[in-house]
Amino acid sequence: MSAAMQQHEETYATSAGQDEEEMQVAVTYQPIEALQEHGIASTDIAKLNEAGYYTVESLAHATVRKLTDVKGISEAKVVKLKTLAKSMVPMDFKTAADALEDRKSLVTLTTGSVELDKLLEGGIETGSLTEIFGEFRTGKTQLCHTLCVTCQMAVTDGGAEGKAVYVDTEGTFRPKRLQQIAERFGMDPVMTLENVAYARAHNSEHQMELLKMAAAIMSQDRYALIVVDSATALYRTDYTGRGELSERQMQMGQFLRQLTRLAEEFGVAVLLTNQVVASPDAMSFAKDSTKPIGGNIMAHASTTRLRLRKGRGDNRICTVYDSPTLPEADCQFAVGPQGICDATE
Repeated sequence: MSAAMQQHEETYATSAGQDEEEMQVAVTYQPIEALQEHGIASTDIAKLNEAGYYTVESLAHATVRKLTDVKGISEAKVVKLKTLAKSMVPMDFKTAADALEDRKSLVTLTTGSVELDKLLEGGIETGSLTEIFGEFRTGKTQLCHTLCVTCQMAVTDGGAEGKAVYVDTEGTFRPKRLQQIAERFGMDPVMTLENVAYARAHNSEHQMELLKMAAAIMSQDRYALIVVDSATALYRTDYTGRGELSERQMQMGQFLRQLTRLAEEFGVAVLLTNQVVASPDAMSFAKDSTKPIGGNIMAHASTTRLRLRKGRGDNRICTVYDSPTLPEADCQFAVGPQGICDATE
């Protein structure tokens, strides 16, 4: 494996002699300022920042067409930037054995429930998109709140030692709940709140702009989680009727692509919540006649899709709806005053 590839690898190792408590999570990206050492002017870097490019990886992954849209950057400069970024970021083939080694170092975030972690083979995976969908009162927002706390814990405790970004589109974010969850895990409630960057999205365009802002703050510090609750609510209301369906799906596709890019660039876990719609063509006696909204665009963008349903009392049922690695199965968990916990009898 090349030195560049090793630098880019998502490793969470501790150096020999370090205590587990001092475990440091390696940075998986290179800040765009690194280009200054290769002759790129600081004014050009400022223009790229304004357009939403904060890492060398974001440049390498962007198309030439997208980069030519950046104000003040000529076509000749775009070619130079692309060539430079590609030399700094590994984008060639690697063996399946190397890919397996990379995945061994992947960190998962605990959900707060032992059974749910078992179902997900460790928890919510970093570096990819996880979608949770279900009716109201199934625990979607509670799971988002719990992960905002657990992602800050040590790697040995099921965390990733990083901060969280929370984009709220429905006005359901509650800081007090974060304090209660932090107390449950023996963490400082004040520090826990300081480590969560929260924004309320007011329309689908603002929701997209917030991702650009998220990239800016994530390039300055170590982040482990991005939550979007809910990813589809504003698109559902901003675009109505069949006439606007194609435009809605296109804009939603752009938003999800940007989230995927952030997940891969910064090695963060992305957790999306999604609403459901009653399926009129389903038989009335079917066990669950609802389906997630967003269609194929949402289905293809999400790496792992989880369906949440109501159980008895405070219990909820989580089913693996779609995943490239997890088998189709379900488990029970509970929603309590201190977030997601194990199911009660």
